Amino acid sequence: MENTYEKALLSKDLFSVDWEVVPGRGAFEKAQEDFVLKAEQAAKSGKIHALTITDNPGGNPSVSAEIMSLEVSRLGLQPLVYFTCKDKSRNELENLLYGLERIKVANLLVMSGDYPAAGFQGRSRPVYDVDPIHVLQLIRKMNEGLEYPSMKGTVTMKPTGFFPGVVASPFKKLESEQLLQYYKLKKKIDAGAQFVITQTGYDARKFHELLLVKKKYGFEVPFIGNIYLLPFGAGRAMSKNMVPGCVVTQKLVDCLDQERKADDKGKGSRLLRGAKMYAFLKGMGYDGVHISGLGVNLDDVLYVIEKGEELAPNWRDVVAEFDYPQKGGFYYFKKDEQTGLNREEESDRLAPARSSLSYTFSRAMHNLMFEPDGALFGFMKKICEKADDGGGFGALFRFVERMLKAMFFECMDCGDCALSDTAYLCPMSQCPKNQRNGPCGGSFEGWCEVYPGEKQCLWVQAYDRLKRAGEQEMIEGNVVPPPNWDLFHRSSWINYFLGRDHAAAKAGIRPAEKGE
Repeated sequence: MENTYEKALLSKDLFSVDWEVVPGRGAFEKAQEDFVLKAEQAAKSGKIHALTITDNPGGNPSVSAEIMSLEVSRLGLQPLVYFTCKDKSRNELENLLYGLERIKVANLLVMSGDYPAAGFQGRSRPVYDVDPIHVLQLIRKMNEGLEYPSMKGTVTMKPTGFFPGVVASPFKKLESEQLLQYYKLKKKIDAGAQFVITQTGYDARKFHELLLVKKKYGFEVPFIGNIYLLPFGAGRAMSKNMVPGCVVTQKLVDCLDQERKADDKGKGSRLLRGAKMYAFLKGMGYDGVHISGLGVNLDDVLYVIEKGEELAPNWRDVVAEFDYPQKGGFYYFKKDEQTGLNREEESDRLAPARSSLSYTFSRAMHNLMFEPDGALFGFMKKICEKADDGGGFGALFRFVERMLKAMFFECMDCGDCALSDTAYLCPMSQCPKNQRNGPCGGSFEGWCEVYPGEKQCLWVQAYDRLKRAGEQEMIEGNVVPPPNWDLFHRSSWINYFLGRDHAAAKAGIRPAEKGE
């Protein structure tokens, strides 16, 4: 089947529309029957280019998005599958990709996914074996013809035809959070992302900011604006950070509160708001829209499209209605007072925070012991070669390493250390999603998605540490591979100095040949 969604997104003459539907928990419950009915209606309408299928939204169990995609494609409609990392190892992700290729489902929205919230007999254990950048790298290799070693030599698989996209949020409050989102977006596009969908937000200036970032970096992939048809209850929940990644200000909640007093409980107002968003997103230069919302039916979606097209020629007239800044929020560009959007002039950055003693000490020791030109590098290499032989000295060496790294870095002994990539903050023990290439989209005002108000996002801390040294932009160009679990519970120091891990490869330390 021709990928009409990809065709619509890449066409200069079409404005794409995808509609998000939540399939829900169960196999033959009402939610699944409603899902199929909506898919049938969308296919017949001829107005929807793809039906987006969520994967365990909110971290709750749900029917498989991959399985439901087959039902959608059988109806003659393109599915867009949420393809998340939270519950799957890299092997399982590859397995699912083979299955999706087999049933000719090409459109994937690759993301880390909501942290598990529930499961049978308690909360499910999260996986997060890889992050979206690693998945995109895998998909690119598969699209080119994945190679793998076998007993008969290197085998090359038949190329696949996936069309992967990603999510980005321009709606973060802090400078650190926002720039980290853009740094990670660059990594995602470099890794093979073919389109970008925004997170949920209602600040027109922030939507415009993302397009200016696209221009600044020279991104050439389609960008899609997210339109969530927002009722009061959902808006209030989002304003309290109960839906990770979604940003709704109190000013908008107050508007929704007034609108729900109408006879239609505010439905007319939220549909019109969606249509106005459609208009300004198209006018600004987005390539399509992603329409979502609980209880949304096809008539609601068609209204947004038709009314949005009617309003689009005069889209600037509605921009002022979407002035919902976060108090003290950061903007990448300076405001254009005439349009209410942005000028192409970068805003002033905050003065860097004072560097922590822990970071200063860690960096100094790293430069001394772990950099190839460090004064103690040769000594450490000899010690590690001796410790690698095992015995009493090897056991003592491992004990000392574990104690020091556990004390200073909360080390979980993964053996493939990323401390030097994350400003000496361990992403394996201090980030619940084990993100090695930048933050997920769920942080809120600098707080971790999983522990809001208790634990600051690891990557926000890393940005602040690096900014003091004027090195924060190193994050955007540094792609860290997933941990190699062959090295788990083995000395990361030995693995480094003997050329076994990713950090050794980065430093140019090669493994010793047999006989050396």
